[in-house]
Amino acid sequence: QVQLVESGGGLVQAGGSLRLSCAASGTIFTFNAMGWYRQAPGKQRELVAQITNDGSTNYADAVKGRFTISRDNAKQTVYLQMNSLKPEDTAVYYCKANIVVHGDRWGQGTQVTVSE
Repeated sequence: QVQLVESGGGLVQAGGSLRLSCAASGTIFTFNAMGWYRQAPGKQRELVAQITNDGSTNYADAVKGRFTISRDNAKQTVYLQMNSLKPEDTAVYYCKANIVVHGDRWGQGTQVTVSE
């Protein structure tokens, strides 16, 4: 069974940094696009950043220049480096991977809280 396990969330002051990781456990998979989404209280889940299997990336306007998505296919892991964090970045962050044969899979979410 495919499972995505996220880590790296936490509490940080505004201006600080965090690095999120999302690793697929179990069998070796072939991934298509991988991405990070977030959902703040009372808001819909939104795309933060996405990376394709050829390394192309796209970002939400709100995080451009501050966040960087990357992937390590050998480790079956996608990362999100978040710099210059703002209180409005506070949300639960989810990773999503499109896996050949298995389709879309989501992680369980990790809380990111940015204080003033």
